[in-house]
Amino acid sequence: MYTTLTFAFFLLLGLNFPKAKGMCYLTQQHCVCSLSELKTFFTCLPATTYELRGGNLSRFAGFSRTELDANEIDILEALLVSKLIFTDLIVPEFFLPLALKVVSYTPLISELEFVNCTFLRSADQVGIDGFDLKVSSLRFHKVTADPLDDRLDISSLQNWLETLENLTVTESQVTSIPCKISTVLKALHFLDLSGNHFQDQALETSFCKGAFSQLQVLKLHGNNLSSYETVCQTLAHLNQLTNLDLSQNDFLPGPPFISCLWPQSLRVFNLSSTGLEHMDRALPPNIEVLDLSNNRIFILDLSIPGLKELYLSNNRLQTILSIKSLPGLEVLSIDHNQLSQLPAEDLLHWKHLKSLRAGLNPYNCSCKQTIREIQDLATRKALLPDWPHDYICRSPPDYQDFLLNEVPLSSLQCNKASVVRQGSVVGLLICLHLVLRLVSLPAFKS
Repeated sequence: MYTTLTFAFFLLLGLNFPKAKGMCYLTQQHCVCSLSELKTFFTCLPATTYELRGGNLSRFAGFSRTELDANEIDILEALLVSKLIFTDLIVPEFFLPLALKVVSYTPLISELEFVNCTFLRSADQVGIDGFDLKVSSLRFHKVTADPLDDRLDISSLQNWLETLENLTVTESQVTSIPCKISTVLKALHFLDLSGNHFQDQALETSFCKGAFSQLQVLKLHGNNLSSYETVCQTLAHLNQLTNLDLSQNDFLPGPPFISCLWPQSLRVFNLSSTGLEHMDRALPPNIEVLDLSNNRIFILDLSIPGLKELYLSNNRLQTILSIKSLPGLEVLSIDHNQLSQLPAEDLLHWKHLKSLRAGLNPYNCSCKQTIREIQDLATRKALLPDWPHDYICRSPPDYQDFLLNEVPLSSLQCNKASVVRQGSVVGLLICLHLVLRLVSLPAFKS
């Protein structure tokens, strides 16, 4: 049995046995083998995940396999393996067609991963004969390869690519996906292109007309996107898209109130760490989760009736947003901002609110009523999960760095005039900002 498993493992690599030897160990159902040292080969017990780790497959170019006999195919068809992982390897491109062909004989393999691999360019064109590949999830992470250009015959892969459901290509210095590939990926539901070098123009090429027609989840965080409006127009045709992550891009300031039609299907929208100072851009009308955390937003006015979760941590907000415009809100994170008080009485009008994070703001603890209102909110334990350790007084000096629940309320008096004056200043700032933005529009300039 052990010899059969060893043989089967190297069959998956398209290598002759026993010329290719290495070290293997088993953790639960995960079999990890290394070719970094050619020593006695210790086989694994039957595993559902096989991982080849560390080595240069160029050394085995002289005895790679081209065809399998009936007995070898029987062994592959009997394997329980469902996932193959290749880690820290140097892989000549000519191994890939054979590896894919061999994998097609294992009926349970649905996931294929390449992690920290370098693909060496072959002198000949990469060609693959037609075969029935059942892999539905393909992942590349920190992979280095030359652009395929016209070296890959898409027609031979079309039957498989049309059924692929999940594709991940992360931190691999990718700048674009050829349109001829994008349009073939008709069944793709999940696409993660995070940590690459996509720019606005390349994104338009990759998401050409007819591309990714069934896509539901798209992750583009950590790229080089700069135009919010261009991204919106590029992705507008993805009418099945429900989850979009644009975080960790640096969007440049643009003209406000520009009409842009995001897909009506979008429900989860991540714009965290995108350099936004204000949110006067078009938003998907039906989103339920919006992440605007880690920006520089100091003014926010949203009206999204169906919004359920709003994340605003690490911004510059000095006042909380309108209550009436978000009637269905269930989760709100507004910690690490510039709030000096919470409109606790207004917050209670959010009948569906289940979680409120509002700690680590510079609270003014001079008013007994303000502190008592926050303490009343804290009695609903689920509502303030960060209470009391993140609620700290910034002023007055006598209570600086006190926790709000440690301030002696009996010694406080509320200066209502001061509170009203502070609110008026914030209101004036908001009005001034809106006026300046309107004046900057071309219609006013002309």
